[in-house]
Amino acid sequence: MLTPTPSPHDTDPAAPLETAGLGPSTAAVHAGEARQKPGHSITDPIFASSTYTFTDTQSIVDFIEEDQPREEYGRYGNPGERVVERKLAALDAGEMAVLFASGMGALVGLLMAHLNAGEEIVFFDECYHRSREFCRKHLTRFGVGFREVPTCDYDAMEAAIGPRTKFIVSESPTNPHLSVVDIERFADIGRRKGVLTLIDATLCTPYNLKPLEAGVDFVLHSATKYLGGHNDLLAGVVVGSREKLEPVRHLRGIMGGVNSPHNAYLLERGLKTFALRMERHNANGLAVARFLERHPRVRQVFYPGLESHPFHTVAARTMRGFGGLVTFLLKDADWRATARVVDAVRIPRIGPSLGGVESLIEQPMVMSYWNYSPAERAAFRISDDMIRLACGIEDPADLVADLAQALG
Repeated sequence: MLTPTPSPHDTDPAAPLETAGLGPSTAAVHAGEARQKPGHSITDPIFASSTYTFTDTQSIVDFIEEDQPREEYGRYGNPGERVVERKLAALDAGEMAVLFASGMGALVGLLMAHLNAGEEIVFFDECYHRSREFCRKHLTRFGVGFREVPTCDYDAMEAAIGPRTKFIVSESPTNPHLSVVDIERFADIGRRKGVLTLIDATLCTPYNLKPLEAGVDFVLHSATKYLGGHNDLLAGVVVGSREKLEPVRHLRGIMGGVNSPHNAYLLERGLKTFALRMERHNANGLAVARFLERHPRVRQVFYPGLESHPFHTVAARTMRGFGGLVTFLLKDADWRATARVVDAVRIPRIGPSLGGVESLIEQPMVMSYWNYSPAERAAFRISDDMIRLACGIEDPADLVADLAQALG
């Protein structure tokens, strides 16, 4: 008679698979999920419920006093959302993840939970312009100070930290210039100065970089991008320690920035192929960047996988791959000539965002900075001849051939 190998599921069939030490694709498929699910389905069901019922009054008292792991009301959580949060926490090597309705929702929720009037926040100046706008125009109305310093100028960031500083913040890589932060150095500044550290890792994803392992306090993603991966949902997530994220989860329940049960299902489904997709995004980004660097109509390419990139050494030391986003500048082109190249491509669609299976292309000056003055665009280093290409998972030879005909 065959004797089965003992397993933790023998005593708890709902226990998620322990994914520590497993590969990224195995973790993407299985992390956070119960081995046996409701209805014995292989996929987690969608709990399309706004409220959850109790058998009697005593069961409510037990739920409150014993802090039972069940749901009460949809604004505070959903069973499908909990699965996705566990999976995202495992992928980023964090204790807890809190899911929001968008990446900006995650940023706002995190900062509002931890900042008080009189405190201040310091940003590297290539961070997403809406993130900086929220801090500069809105947090300041509530007495929170805001400073910007040049990206990757660690001495300037350290000098900007004062007794009121609560957070230092950066993206890595940044968008659209793809500057790469030395995560360990960034985390060390936070530790020595006693301030919280936040990295928006949307562009690198947990496949290419895990900032928490370097000592960063919080990592944030717009899960709309690579994590969802199919251009069909909005979501954001912040990952970190349970202690630091409990206030964030509590505030989310008050503010109501939750995602829908159907979006949580779409995100979980997208994450199943996350590692496979990232392999292709990384390969496509590098192939396209190398082609563009050699093209006579291109004057500069921003891609950390190229040896010519100013932060290539840091990227090569810290990252598994370099992502699918490539930014490039044309030679002797005004914004109209640049637009003609964007309009001439056949495979990428013209639109904002990135990280989906379909390639997307845009002219940042038009898409995101059209209403800015020339001086403001110059301060953000957004030139008229800039093109941002978010490579999808198409065949790299097809993307290169398409760019060749568009540039030709």
